[in-house]
Amino acid sequence: MSQVSTRLAILSPSETLAMSQKSNELKAQGIDVINLSVGEPDFYTPDFIKEAARNAIDNNFSFYSPVPGYLSLRNAIAGKLKRENNLNYKPEQIVCSNGAKQSVCNVLLSVVDAGDEVIVPAPYWVSYVEMVKLAEGTNVIITAGIEQDFKITPQQLESAITPKTKALILCSPSNPTGSVYSQEELKKLADVLAKYPNITIISDEIYEHINYIGRHESIAQFENIRERVVIVNGVSKGYAMTGWRLGWIAAPQWIASACNKLQGQYTSGPNSIAQKASEAAYNGPQDCVETMRAAFERRRNLMVDLAKEIPGFKVNQPQGAFYLFPDCSAYIGKSFQGKKIENSAALAMYLLEEGHVAAVGGAAFGAPNCIRFSYATSEEQLTEAMRRVKKALAKLE
Repeated sequence: MSQVSTRLAILSPSETLAMSQKSNELKAQGIDVINLSVGEPDFYTPDFIKEAARNAIDNNFSFYSPVPGYLSLRNAIAGKLKRENNLNYKPEQIVCSNGAKQSVCNVLLSVVDAGDEVIVPAPYWVSYVEMVKLAEGTNVIITAGIEQDFKITPQQLESAITPKTKALILCSPSNPTGSVYSQEELKKLADVLAKYPNITIISDEIYEHINYIGRHESIAQFENIRERVVIVNGVSKGYAMTGWRLGWIAAPQWIASACNKLQGQYTSGPNSIAQKASEAAYNGPQDCVETMRAAFERRRNLMVDLAKEIPGFKVNQPQGAFYLFPDCSAYIGKSFQGKKIENSAALAMYLLEEGHVAAVGGAAFGAPNCIRFSYATSEEQLTEAMRRVKKALAKLE
């Protein structure tokens, strides 16, 4: 009998990708589905970035690149970190990968041993806990509900730390909640972490540029923990380059070297053309970033207003990213045509089948009472989608 490895058997499939696939299947049957399940900007990659990619092809950038990426790209990233974040990194401390997803996984596989504990605040991005499993680590979940804006407190962090704690994964702006940690909030977390020198802080900042409250704050700014912070970022969200697959870390030298060693054995350097395009993204004009951010902010305002009109939804005000994560517990336990809505995953499936709107149940994010809507689509589509959601939910009894 064919049998997959235990390593693979314990992994859960991505619920966001599964819902997106189900949505596409219904569309293929001719059903008008509005897909709010996938975390992907609906904008096209800016023209000057595409032009750089075409030039790279014409100039024969078609050979293997160095494992951590071209030096010119790593210099461009170092320049961005200094210019936008006032952080100093050498290009040797930067490793470029096939998307920020690989970047996070590289770090976990490089620092976590079997039995090590990794603190993961919930709600969390679906892949974090699965990556920790892959590294044979143990997930330690800290739950932060909507009443605290989905952000953990210093007290919660400290109480979760044990002698086995090896890493913390922090995501701000957050997927799935859109919550953003302020500088003051980050400093209080940093002060706790400063007391535990063996903990690596993985700071996922992929939504940095989609921020509605001003300047992005990185936990790497605090000197008392800086030598243990790994920044994870990339071009996918801020520059509408999801399919280009280019993420990176800026890390202490020993972690960068470890990720370089690991990546050298299982993927090598990322796509050469995507690297040259990303270099142009960081070195070029940044007005495209602001244009997209402003559009997302308008959509955020619209989504919050529309969601607040739905009876039973508890809604907070996301400060970044492009997700709304309402508490929908008022509908769990209700029924439609004799079929009971047992959990938020069932509610998401109901909304897809009855309302033809794709969303993702919160259990996949460690928040079983919530549901995630991505508002990375047009205002017209969002208005129609929430009309359908409201109408479908009204049928539950």
